[in-house]
Parts: sequence; structure tokens; C-alpha cells
Amino acid sequence: MVDALDNPVRIELSAGQISDHNFAPKLIQDLKPQIVMADGGYDSVKFRKQIEKQGAVACIPRHRNRTLKFPFDKEQYKERHLVECFFQKLKRNRRIATRLDKLAVRFLAFIHLACILIWLK
Repeated sequence: MVDALDNPVRIELSAGQISDHNFAPKLIQDLKPQIVMADGGYDSVKFRKQIEKQGAVACIPRHRNRTLKFPFDKEQYKERHLVECFFQKLKRNRRIATRLDKLAVRFLAFIHLACILIWLK
């Protein structure tokens, strides 16, 4: 999770076979966001309800096969590139980009270190 300036706010490491949208509700749980932007993989009714309950607006494109239609601002969604920019900043560190650490706890520790460096710049 990143803020509006593409600085990291929260990091959650999941197994490769588990979908990221399972962790999304936990990431925004204690925050008071105004807008939550995510890609279509995070399009679930449960997640949208949590966003609304927290007083925020969901800017998530819907799946093509979804029958329910939700409001979606395409112009606002263009700002989601900041998340991709954050990933590029992380991948500047070879150790993270190539996943040299096999243990998740060590890999996450280096991600935290890289996030600290991003905040300091």
C-alpha cells in the first residue's frame, strides 16, 4: 500500500499461490483513506463494503463478467501508476528484484529496509 506520493505505507508479504486481494482488507483496516485505488483483481463486494464503511471512495475497475455496476472514475484511476512506480523503486535493489533470499522473513526484512530508504529520499 502506498500513499498519494508513492511512499510505502504498509507492506504485506503473501505466498505466491495466494491472491493479493485476500490481504487488501487487512491493509486498509485501521486507516482513514479518502480514496482507495486498486486494479481489477481487487474487485470484490466485501472489499468495496469495507472501503465504504471506512468513509472512503473505491476507485476499482469492475471485472468484465460482473453484473453489478459500480461507479468508476477513469481519470482518477490514472493515478494508480504510483503503485507501479513504487514497485520499480523496490526493484532497483537487485536483492529484492531477483528474490535472492529464500526465507520470507529475510526477504521481507530487505523490503522494509528498501522502504525506509525510499522514505528518506
